Amino acid sequence: MTDAPTTPRVLAWVVGAGGLVGQHVTAELRRSGQEVRTTDVPWADEDGSIRVLTAAVEEFARARRGRPWSVAWCAGAGVVATGEAELATEVRVFERVAAALTASVGPGEEGVLFLASSAGGVYAGSAGPPFDERTEPHPLVAYGRAKLAMEGHASAVAQRTGVRVVLGRLANVYGPGQRLSKPQGLLSQLCLAHATRRPLPVFVSLDTIRDYLYAGDAARMVVRTIARARAAPEGSVVVKVLASGRPVTVGYLVSESRRVFHRPLRMIPVGGVPAGQVLDLRLESRVWTEVDALATTPLAAGLASTSADVRARVVAGGALDR
Repeated sequence: MTDAPTTPRVLAWVVGAGGLVGQHVTAELRRSGQEVRTTDVPWADEDGSIRVLTAAVEEFARARRGRPWSVAWCAGAGVVATGEAELATEVRVFERVAAALTASVGPGEEGVLFLASSAGGVYAGSAGPPFDERTEPHPLVAYGRAKLAMEGHASAVAQRTGVRVVLGRLANVYGPGQRLSKPQGLLSQLCLAHATRRPLPVFVSLDTIRDYLYAGDAARMVVRTIARARAAPEGSVVVKVLASGRPVTVGYLVSESRRVFHRPLRMIPVGGVPAGQVLDLRLESRVWTEVDALATTPLAAGLASTSADVRARVVAGGALDR
């Protein structure tokens, strides 16, 4: 009698594990039984980031021999208002790491590269919402152009190695753990205004429509998407929109926050529409739609969870970012 062959444990590497999406993806991968590696990266230093990450690629290549693997790139300090020079640095770092990953892949490896991209960034100037995977991207600012450039470098990895690549275009992700100093995340800023009892500056029209995706749901969707990609043909590049499918206006979001917080919020309207901000960014997916069923957290529940996290950090004192 012989023992049945065992399937090697999947090895995953999460880049950007300290960010909102990255920390939740890391936790979800571990919950699924995978071995997960993360890397501390000196993001403020371009050369240092490249040095640390390319060394990590080499270590990852040695560790993954004979095992199915994935890389989830969830890093990105840029936002819609970030300048072109800073975003160009982000693109160059990713390009160098993608090249190192390409060089490290041997024949027949069962690997998946997932790139967390931005639906809002790449579709900001596109026509005909709701936007889906067939929509022609039309970024309006450097942020969206940078995301498309990174998608191009990720696609090149698939073409040169046979690794499956997923370009995950995410909606507005929110939830516990968001960096409050980062100039984005209206929902988290609502929670911060509530916790500190300060007025909230609002830079867009209350009629602005966005899709808000809870971070825990986003992580489950990312992990399921990576698993789904393993069944795709070698060298596949799949665009996948990750969204709740429940778009709301900013006015509704403010109203819902008042209901959850049980008190009104003071708001300060700020004139002028910032560059790259458009009125309607509804999203839907037509690819691997079974993944979309994982977006289950109601907005009120996600708002309450995020508020509790933000309030705990405010009460604790010290830096608000982890």
